[in-house]
Amino acid sequence: METCPVPDAIDDRSRPAIHPPIRVSAMLVPARARCVAAFALLLAVTATAETAGGYASLVRRAAPSVVTVLVVQSGESAGQRAANRAAMESGDGNVAAVLGRLFSGTPGAGAAGSPPTGLGSGFVIRADGLIVTNRHVIAGARLIRVRLPGGREVPATIMGVDAATDLALLKVSAGMLPALSISSSNDVAIGDPVIAIGNPFGLGQTVTAGILSARGRVLEEDPYIDFLQTDAAINFGNSGGPLLAMDGTVIGVTSAIVSPSGGSVGLGFAIPGETVKAVVEELQAHGIVWRGYLGISAQPMTASLSRALGVAPAAGALVTAVDSDGPSARLLSVGDVLLRLDATPVSFTTLGKVTGRIKPGTTIDATVVRRGATLHVPLTLGQLPDPPSGVEPNGGADTWVASLGLGVADTTAEIRRAIKADGEPSGVIVTQVRPSGAGAMAGLRVGDLLTHAGSEQLTTPQQLAQAMSPSEAVPLLLRVVRGGQPRFVAVTGMPEP
Repeated sequence: METCPVPDAIDDRSRPAIHPPIRVSAMLVPARARCVAAFALLLAVTATAETAGGYASLVRRAAPSVVTVLVVQSGESAGQRAANRAAMESGDGNVAAVLGRLFSGTPGAGAAGSPPTGLGSGFVIRADGLIVTNRHVIAGARLIRVRLPGGREVPATIMGVDAATDLALLKVSAGMLPALSISSSNDVAIGDPVIAIGNPFGLGQTVTAGILSARGRVLEEDPYIDFLQTDAAINFGNSGGPLLAMDGTVIGVTSAIVSPSGGSVGLGFAIPGETVKAVVEELQAHGIVWRGYLGISAQPMTASLSRALGVAPAAGALVTAVDSDGPSARLLSVGDVLLRLDATPVSFTTLGKVTGRIKPGTTIDATVVRRGATLHVPLTLGQLPDPPSGVEPNGGADTWVASLGLGVADTTAEIRRAIKADGEPSGVIVTQVRPSGAGAMAGLRVGDLLTHAGSEQLTTPQQLAQAMSPSEAVPLLLRVVRGGQPRFVAVTGMPEP
């Protein structure tokens, strides 16, 4: 019998010992081959031991770089509260949870009467305190603090944000911090193990494990990102945390889940590492990511639409709206089919990504089919605008309408979408109902969207407050949307027969 020494290259003293030196019978193979076979067997045993023993070594390396991002924002608006209550009463659960951003407000956080504290996750990418998180975690924040793994909290400043990819870059002054490296998700194959680290529901730093389930997922709310999908359990509060490969590099930033219940069902999504790396470089250099913008809305082409529009085969993106103040105003028209930007073919699913990669101010040649004729239209791209953030899009406080016995509040596109009224351009939401009031007697409920009083389109609560008082002789006609279904209600101040 002969002993093969263990090579120094795999002498990792952080691992448990792998028994005594491996011995191979001299009768079976020559001496050199015996050592090669023993080395290969040792590597296999070591890899099996690492997997069987869990992810402890990886977590020890990565966890000190993962932080909690604490934000103080304005309180939830009256309209949002009404939408959430209506959803709960209808059995829909959390209206935002079917496709939910992983942001969490900690129940009971803050002193009585103080603004609620929300939280997300983040991770250090540079030792001097540069931190990556999600934009939606800090959107509208009045105050941002970062809690380090040891419990110390430090204030953070925003270095830059990118709405298109939902990424943000923060900076803290906390001495030298352990940093993680960002790598391409293409280095990891579907089926490879991954782990997620974050602070779900404010419980504290938590590690979950799974596999990379899929790549190239496009979610309706994020047309600029080809998400990674994982079954590693991620929940609200994980947002902005890292998705890690087994070598300890970040291959994604956890950002969204699909969940009818609001909890993890194994459908988690992360922004790919190569996207994160490119955006972070731009944010470090400029504080903004420059993205091209056409100022149009579009829909997919189908076989029947292609026949009707004279486009064969079904290709391109059908223009459904043109921003009157955008870069395509008076150059593109509703009904145009956009086929190419310069030499790059486009479709509904790729239009945003292709446009976003072009520098604003660049003039391109757009190939368009208009009324059966192929045209070449020169377009100079604008800068993709950020969506609004902060207090304004969340709506305001409610307004009491004494003549109806109702509280109503203004709405946003997000609130209308939450109550299944996303096809409505405006309206006010019912936030309170006095049981004996005229509105209650007409059958109105919290969460109803009121779009018209008589023939007047409602855009502000004040319009309804100034409407005439209803009577049995002269009812007030209201158009109401409930559960996505519009109907008219005649408010008389008397119980409905």
